[in-house]
Amino acid sequence: MKNFILNLLRYPKFLALITGGVLSIVIAPIIPLFKKPVTAIAMLTALVSGFIGVSLVLRAMLGLDVA
Repeated sequence: MKNFILNLLRYPKFLALITGGVLSIVIAPIIPLFKKPVTAIAMLTALVSGFIGVSLVLRAMLGLDVA
């Protein structure tokens, strides 16, 4: 039973490592785009628009309309 619990406690570390690796792979190609002002504005607009879109979809799916 002790071996099972120790094995179970390894999963959060594994999840954190996988998440960190995926984020670093996704963010690495985006960072050079922020060096030019035109692409930086476009990237910021795309990020904000994406965040707003995802939040609106989640609100509609979960029925969290405040109105």
